Amino acid sequence: MKLAILDRDGVINQDSKAFIKHPDEWIALPGSLDAIARLSHAGWRVVIASNQSGIARGLFSMDILNAIHAKMRREVAQAGGSIDAIFVCPHGPDDGCSCRKPNAGLFLDIGRRYDLDLSQVPSVGDSLRDLQAAKKAGCRPWLVLTGNGRKTLDNGELPSGTRVCDDLAAVVDAWLEDSPA
Repeated sequence: MKLAILDRDGVINQDSKAFIKHPDEWIALPGSLDAIARLSHAGWRVVIASNQSGIARGLFSMDILNAIHAKMRREVAQAGGSIDAIFVCPHGPDDGCSCRKPNAGLFLDIGRRYDLDLSQVPSVGDSLRDLQAAKKAGCRPWLVLTGNGRKTLDNGELPSGTRVCDDLAAVVDAWLEDSPA
């Protein structure tokens, strides 16, 4: 099974320092929906792993988060793709949970759900914590320069083996060249 793990904000959709708190605020980045559709058509399963501390902070409810994700799934489907599953950490930065990136909990849950060795699973993020979580779980980290990606690259200290691409579409191009359908 070919599986890809993607961060949400800054990778698939525009990020916001004020959080994405309503479906109207969820705006896909150019090319991201088509990139997911191309993965789907090539037989990949796409899974989202996303910190959503806005829940712990009281900025939005789980119902609102579900509505945001319903919009995302709808738009991906309209582009011809699908998202197999969405894993979220609803905790705040000081809650000490194992699922909040840079911890590997979300990724390990994904590995258990799909009964996969994560060493061959690529993971895309735009922040250092995305890459650190992927690396801790044994995934292959990819940095996109959308969202916070440029700042993350400029700050350096990327986990070893991190590959860098302009955006999700460029990552998918690289993956599909490496493993044609």
